[in-house]
This record gives sequence, C-alpha cells and structure tokens, in this order.
Amino acid sequence: MNHKILLITPPFTQLNTPYPATAYLKGFLNTLNIESYQVDLGIEVINDIFSQSGLEKIFNQIESDNLELSENSFRIFSLKKEYLKTINPVIAFLQNKNPMLAHSICDQSYLPEASRFEEMDDLDLVFGSMGIQDKARHLATLYLEDLGDLIKETVDPHFGFSRYAERLSQSLSSFDEMEIALNRPETLVTESLIRLLNLKIKKVQPTVVALSVPFPGNLFAALKCGQWIKNNFPKIKIILGGGYANTELRSLADERVFEYLDYVSLDDGEAPFQFFLEYLEGKRERQQLKRIFSKTHEVVCYNNGSTELDIPQRETGTPDYSDFDLQQYLSVIEIINPMHRLWSDGRWNKLTLAHGCYWGKCTFCDVSLDYIQRYEPLTASLLCDRIETIINQTGQNGFHFVDEAAPPALMRDLAIEIIRRDLTVVWWTNIRFEKSFSTDLCKLLKASGCIAVSGGLEVASDRLLDKMKKGVTVAQVARVAHAFTESGIMVHAYLMYAFPTQTVQETMDSLEMVRQMFEEGVIQSGFWHQFAMTAHSPVGLDPKAFEVEKIGPAFGGFADNDLMHDDPLGAEHELFSEGLKRSLFNYMNGVGLDFPINDWFDFETPETSVLSDFIEKSIRIQALQKFRANDLIIWLNEVPILNELEEDKEFVELVFYNKKNEWGFETEKQLGTWIENILSKAKIGKGELLKFEEFKNHFEKNNNSSFDEFKSSPIWEALTENGLLIL
Repeated sequence: MNHKILLITPPFTQLNTPYPATAYLKGFLNTLNIESYQVDLGIEVINDIFSQSGLEKIFNQIESDNLELSENSFRIFSLKKEYLKTINPVIAFLQNKNPMLAHSICDQSYLPEASRFEEMDDLDLVFGSMGIQDKARHLATLYLEDLGDLIKETVDPHFGFSRYAERLSQSLSSFDEMEIALNRPETLVTESLIRLLNLKIKKVQPTVVALSVPFPGNLFAALKCGQWIKNNFPKIKIILGGGYANTELRSLADERVFEYLDYVSLDDGEAPFQFFLEYLEGKRERQQLKRIFSKTHEVVCYNNGSTELDIPQRETGTPDYSDFDLQQYLSVIEIINPMHRLWSDGRWNKLTLAHGCYWGKCTFCDVSLDYIQRYEPLTASLLCDRIETIINQTGQNGFHFVDEAAPPALMRDLAIEIIRRDLTVVWWTNIRFEKSFSTDLCKLLKASGCIAVSGGLEVASDRLLDKMKKGVTVAQVARVAHAFTESGIMVHAYLMYAFPTQTVQETMDSLEMVRQMFEEGVIQSGFWHQFAMTAHSPVGLDPKAFEVEKIGPAFGGFADNDLMHDDPLGAEHELFSEGLKRSLFNYMNGVGLDFPINDWFDFETPETSVLSDFIEKSIRIQALQKFRANDLIIWLNEVPILNELEEDKEFVELVFYNKKNEWGFETEKQLGTWIENILSKAKIGKGELLKFEEFKNHFEKNNNSSFDEFKSSPIWEALTENGLLIL
C-alpha cells in the first residue's frame, strides 16, 4: 500500500514562522521514502481573512445580520472603506514585500485607528528615533488587532491570532463543551478553514491526514478539520498528536472524540507514526502499535504493545520545510518586549539540540513525561549538517533552538563547529543559568552567532528556588546573566509568582531582585507567569509534599493536565499580578528603577528585606578561575602580525586586528614569536583543538619564565580580554 500523507498544523500558532512539528515528521518520513506534504492552515487562513475580499465578507455579514455593535466595532465598521483600501498593502508590508510603506504608516495618517491605538506605548521611548520599520510593524500589528477584535465580536467569538478557541481547550476535563462548539453553525473563520482544507485534500489526495496540535489554541480547529474530513472523505484515516495530546490527553476515555478522529498519538511521533502506517498496511496488529489511542467496539483503547524503542534522534532525519511558502508569514511586533519580539518578528528555523532536558528536576515542570524525561543529545557535527541543509532549503540563516534547556557542553561544541565551517548563523535558545556559562564560553557563543538566551529565574528567592529544585541561586543567576550581557547576548528571564507557600514578603523580595538585575543591566527582558499546577509535575503528582491541596477538576474523560489547588500558607497571589507586570514593563524601558517597589501596588505591602546592593555584590564576587588539563584554548581573532624593532633586535612588536580596531604591544622576541606561533595553533580549524596542558607545557618549554608568572602579566590580561578563551 502506497501512503500519501498530509501533515497539517491547524489554526492558529505563529504568524511569523511555521511551527516545526510537521517539518520534523516530514523529515523522518523522507528517511522512509514515504510521500508527504505539509501545510500550515493557520497562516493560510490569516492571509485569506485579512485581505480585501476577506474583509468585504466580514463587513457584508455585519451589515446583512444588522448586528448591534460596540462603540469600538461601530467605529471600525464606519471606516470600512479605509480598512478595505489599506489591508492588502499592510499585509504585504508585514510580509516584508513592501518596506517603503513604513514611512506612511509611521506618520499615523495612513492607517485607520481604533481602541488598540489608545493603549499605544510611547513609541519614541521604546523604538527611538531610528526604528522606522519597527515602529511601523508595531502600528500595523495594532491595526490587525483592531480588526481581530471586530472579528471576535461579530463573526467568531473564538478568534485569536495565535490562540483559536483556546478557552474551550483549557482545563477541558469533559468533552461536552467542545462538542457543542463543534456542532454550531460555521463562521467566516471556519468556512475559510474548510475551503482551504478542501483545496489541499483535492490537491494532495492523501490516504492519511496527521493533525499536529502543539497548544490548546490549535485543538478546536484540528477537530473541525477532522469533522469535515470524516463527513466528506470517510476513507482518509485521521491521526492527531503533538504537545497538547502529550500533556492533556494521556488519560483519554471519551469515545465521542473518535467521531472526529481515528487515532490519537502520544509523545515523540516518529516511531508511533511508522508503526501506525505498518498497521494500515496489514504488517502489524493493532495491539502492537506504540502509544496510540483508538476506538474498538465503542470503547477507547490504548494500544502500546510494541516492544521497539523510539527512533534515535540521529536517525530522525533533517526537518524539511520545503512545502511551506515562507513569503506568506508576517513579521509582527505584538508586545514591546525584546524576547517576545524574537518570537513574533522574523523567520526562524526551529531545531532541537537535544531531546528532553539534561536537568529534568524542576518540581513545577512535567518531568515525568517523555519530552522532558528522556535526554538524548545530538552531536555538533550532525547539528551543523542539519543547519546547512535547512539554510539551503529555506534561504534563512536564523535559528531558534527550541530545547527545554540547551546543554552548555553541546552549545560549546556547536559554536566551535559553526565557526570551523565558516557558517553565518544567527541563533537563540533557552538555558538554565548554569555556573558553567563562564564569560569565555559566552564570548564563544556570541562569536558563533548567538544573539539571545532565555532562562528561568522563576521566583527570585533562594528558599523557593531550592523547593523548585532549580539547582541555582539568585546570585548565580546574576553572575551568569552578567557574563552573557557582557558578551553582547541579550538575556530574558522567565519569572514566576504564586509558587506553593510563597509569602507576601517573598513576592516583594523577588520583585526587588528583579529590579536590581535591570538596574545593573544584567537582564534586558522578562515576563511574569503565575504558577500553574499540572498533573504530570512533581507538585501535581504529590501536592501534600509542597503543602498545597489539589481541589479539582474531576476528570471527565477528556483532558487531564491543569489542576486547581489551594495554597493555605501562601499569599493572595492574584493581587500581585498587575503590579508585577506593570513594574516589569517599566523596568524593560529603563523607567521606575528608582521607585520604591511598594509603589507598584495599590494596597499595603511590606518593605523588601533584600539589601540594596545584593545583585551588584553578587556580580563582583567571581570565583577564582581554575584551569583543567583538558580545557580548550581558543583564539577567536586573526593571528597577529609580528614586526622586528629596528632599534632593538631583541624585541618585537605584535599588531592585532579584529573587526572593530587594531591594538598591539612590544615584548621580547622569544615571547613574541611564541605568542604568534601558539595563537595560530589555537585558531579553530580542521585540526584538533589545543588543550590547556599542552598550551602550558609549550609555554614553559619555549620561554624562560614560569607559566604562573606569564598568567599574572599585562600581556596575558590583554590576550584574554581580546579573544583568547579557555573553555
């Protein structure tokens, strides 16, 4: 049986770049020589709706239904001619096809404006006087969000640019509400989805449709696709998987789900999908499937009798983006937050350095699940092979490594391999604030193209960080963040409040730690998240151990992940939400750093107990650097030019050039010759990298002084400040 697979990402995920799940699966199917085609229906529906013809349908429906409009929607409807005139040029601008429109957008006479513009931030403060393209993208994004508000009020209450019907899918222990929504009359949004889906089905003529559901905001549209396919192409087999299924549907028991789907797959999709196709071909019994739910004799069955292991990451193939029209995607600036901008602005190729998390201990995380629990790193060489393939395929050299926490040792090896191959790569990733991120390692990562990292500071309280098993302290986070910042790499901090037993005092002290980090410039971006208890985290699995009580919801046969809980020892956490977020927004813009932290709240709060110079002192305290025999010696810049001095033949001048300037010094001929020679050996090339023991022995063999004396000299200081790394 020859299969033809259609891989679908349903609406909506991201506007600026395709979600990588189907690209990963297509890459694996390529290794099996199985024909597949992938489509991001999210971006296709967005471009269909946000067009002149799409808006005409919306305005016509509003008029024909004689809808009663809010003041804001009535304003938009009254300006419909302006919206119809501007929508196509604005979309082209956000697709980077019409950059000169930025000038008209920025003078704020071109775009019609509704309520989103009333909340507009001070653009000169945020973007400065030179960021015309950025300002224009932000204004164009507000324009789209105004239209999104209109759509939500008038034609589809579930609409959201990256979260379609998300409320329906969150904490959905019972399938009842979702089933009701799925059987309501179609909206203009679902009509667009179905029409585009129909075109894809007729073009590809698949035997199998695989629906990838990474987030709750993709579930409704995925089931809507399944509903339509079952009604119109009943012979096509439909399988659903992805991050949502992996976390929410592990206890699936409601047979009604299988009126919209045939199968639901959990965890990594490669092996389950391969065995599923073998089952369809009659080569495997249903019981020998791997991590797949199905309905048999009107009962939901979990088929997991396969004894084969998952596919090793080195054998899953290179993610294949070839079916995506990358020119369709929109570069938007939704929130003026440096890290969130990376999420929504620009085209990023997604790639994973390692499967799972090398730490895997955080008590708020789903550490019991495969996507965290099973750690399997790739090699730097294989990663670079995949990077080169994807660059050639997409024409884009920006990469977001989507690891839970990128391993420092692998990041080091990858950076070396990128430099060795002379690749131009711009990349960012998520990390733990490990003490192994030394200043020298950060400099190497920067040289390889790293522009930003994000990591969990969480609740900036050592007591709670220990309770979370983060394995870091606030002082350590500050030092690591400082090392990244000093190397020119932006740092984003994930911040958390409402962790079990967190007190009012700890909340205030945590905010003070964050304030000091922004004041010292060691982090540039952050975001507060309220703690959520999940069923597969250590807190969710054993609430009593964390002094909280699980209070629901009762499982109704469908989703089982988000849990409600009571925290009798903790503060009234919800009270702090607005003040924490407002203060952070100001800190990111350099505003309010000298305000007392209590001023951000409209109720009485205690003074912080944190010393006002805690972060400053933490940064200054640097551990004595101890070199190990196997540490790598790397010289990042060009080998210096050695010139003999005519006035003194025993001395030489070494002249160094880097991308920005030149510098140099004079020294004894013997030492100068050694430096020229050893730096040529320390350059990253095809050969083995120089080790510290070899470096030290080479010095002592070729010079008349001890290495410790050299290490204390101004020359050593100059070299280590200007490109000599010890890793």
